[in-house]
Order: sequence, then structure tokens, then C-alpha cells
Amino acid sequence: DAVSTRGRILIVLAALVLAGVVGGVLLAVTSDDAQVASSDALTAHPVAGNFKPDDTKLEECNGEFRCMEQAFGNLAYNDGPKPTLAVFDQKIATDPTVESNCHRIVHTIGSAALARYDGNVGRAFSEGSSSCWSGYYHGILERALIGAKTKAELSTAVRGVCDDKDVRATTFIAYQCVHGIGHGLMIRSGLNLRLSLSICEQLATSWDQTSCDGGVFMENFNTSYGVKSPFLKDDDPVYPCNAVQERHKLYCYLQVTDRLLATSSYDWAKTAKACAGVEVNWRATCFQSYGRSASGIARLDPHKLIELCNVPTGRWRSECVYGGIRDIVSNDAGAKRGARFCMLVAESLR
Repeated sequence: DAVSTRGRILIVLAALVLAGVVGGVLLAVTSDDAQVASSDALTAHPVAGNFKPDDTKLEECNGEFRCMEQAFGNLAYNDGPKPTLAVFDQKIATDPTVESNCHRIVHTIGSAALARYDGNVGRAFSEGSSSCWSGYYHGILERALIGAKTKAELSTAVRGVCDDKDVRATTFIAYQCVHGIGHGLMIRSGLNLRLSLSICEQLATSWDQTSCDGGVFMENFNTSYGVKSPFLKDDDPVYPCNAVQERHKLYCYLQVTDRLLATSSYDWAKTAKACAGVEVNWRATCFQSYGRSASGIARLDPHKLIELCNVPTGRWRSECVYGGIRDIVSNDAGAKRGARFCMLVAESLR
């Protein structure tokens, strides 16, 4: 689905509620290339699946996350995504449970919308919004790929899924769709990063391929359902960015500070030091990731974001500001709030 948050880090913490449900389930994932190549069957993420409506209502939930997730899905399924997203946006501002779990909840709204429209991706996308870092769009693609049972079927399923005229009407929506494919590939394959990246490579254009990478790495660093990816190393928090092919490094390094922060107990100075020590050609990108993560942790508060961007020194500070402003504009699908942030930073950084 643009985490990983950003608030995507908080998504993982909130999703730990599910750890008791899925923690004991063995994912069909392997980091061994030979084993990956020899196995054609796919096992989905243990909690991925088609949305199933029931009679749960928001007023019954009393702040309980999983209840609210289902209730919002029911609302989207019954009344449509537009009125549901309007309610969702109101709740983000007033309900701490919704605010701290917004990406996961809006995933469910997207999944339910696709169920409402019988799998019509274009129609579901045309009625969406960028709320909470565009999780709605990620949820649509998460569900759209559930039917694939093998790697070959998964490769076929992603071809053309984002070609609908309603999806390609704007570059922003097109990006969310192709990015969402990356989320869907990871969830459908059981967090198999190598397999997911290999299918991203099969998309029609280099822009689509790279945008798909973004969803893959966001799901790898911050899984939507709180299960740790096998493509992470506790003794090497930069992994897999320092191990993937050059063509895949961009979006890996644009996400990597979510992982660096999580493994350093959110020590911003230590994270900045780690970015200064990654592969030379990707240091600026790592500091852009730092700014993106800072924007999420700041919950888009410009003063807090500026404070966190003051931790890096020298030219890295400008990369932090750049990453932060891109995150704000992406979340809003517009520049109004971003412009206010630009007027608050030092003139040399504007």
C-alpha cells in the first residue's frame, strides 16, 4: 500500500494486537533463492483475504480497534467509500484509536469498497481519497490479488490492473495503484520480497516498476498486519537495501529509516549517524527517508518536523526537509499544508 508508515511506524505498534492471532502461523516464505524458484504455490499472509461484511456498527465499538476496523468496512460496503471516508476523516481528528490505527483501518475501507463493486478496481479507485497516506488504495490492491494461487497467476493478475482510465486519470492515483500492487504482492506471497520484486519488474514501464517497489519495501519494513518479514536482519537494520539489485535500491532507501528507528528505540541521532554510513550514492536518499519518517512521527506537525530535521547536520538537514515536505504533500494530495511548512523552515532550505 506511500509504510511505513510516518505514522506507519505506529501502525506496526497498533497491529501487535494481532500478534497472538498470526504470530504462531508459519508463513510460506524463504530467503533461499533456490527454494523460492522451485516453489510455484503461494501462501497468502495469514490474515489477508476478502472482506466479509457483518452487522458491526461504529457506535458499538467503544474504541476497540478491530471492531472499528470491521465497522468502517461495513460502512464502505453498504454505503460506499465516499461517505465512509468522510466519517473516517472526522474520526481521525477526534478518536485516538482511529488516528493511531488509521492506515490499517483505511486499508479495510478500500478492501470493502472493492467487494462492494465486485472487483472493479477502476470504480473503487475513482471514489477514494489520500486519507492517512493513501491506505485506501493499498487495501484495494491487497484484495484484488487474493485470487492468484501461483506465481504465474500472480504475474498475470497484476498486468493491466492499473490501466483503467479512472486510475490513470491523474499521476497521483496511478502511483497509488501501482504502489498498491507492491503491497498486494507482499501480502499475497506471504511477505516474499524476492518474488514480489521480480513481479514488479514485469510491469510495463520503468515508472510502474519503481513505484511498485515502493509498496513492496513499505510492506517489508512495516507489515500491515504486524508480522515481521523474514527479509529483515536484527544485526543489520539497513538490510535488504544493501543487498538488493541497484534497480531496487531507491524505494528501499526511501523507507529504511522506519527500520533504523525501530531498531534504535527511536534514537534520531543514531538514525542520522546510520544514514551517514550507508552506501555513498544512497546517503541523500536515506536522509530523505529520515524526513519522511520524521513527518509521520510528528503527525504532520510542522514545528515538530523542523525540530527532528535539526538533528542531522550540514547538507543532510536539507534532505530531511525535502523528505518531510514530500511526505506532507503526498498525504494531502495537494500543496496547501506543505506551503505553510515551507514558510516555517529556514530561508536557505525553502
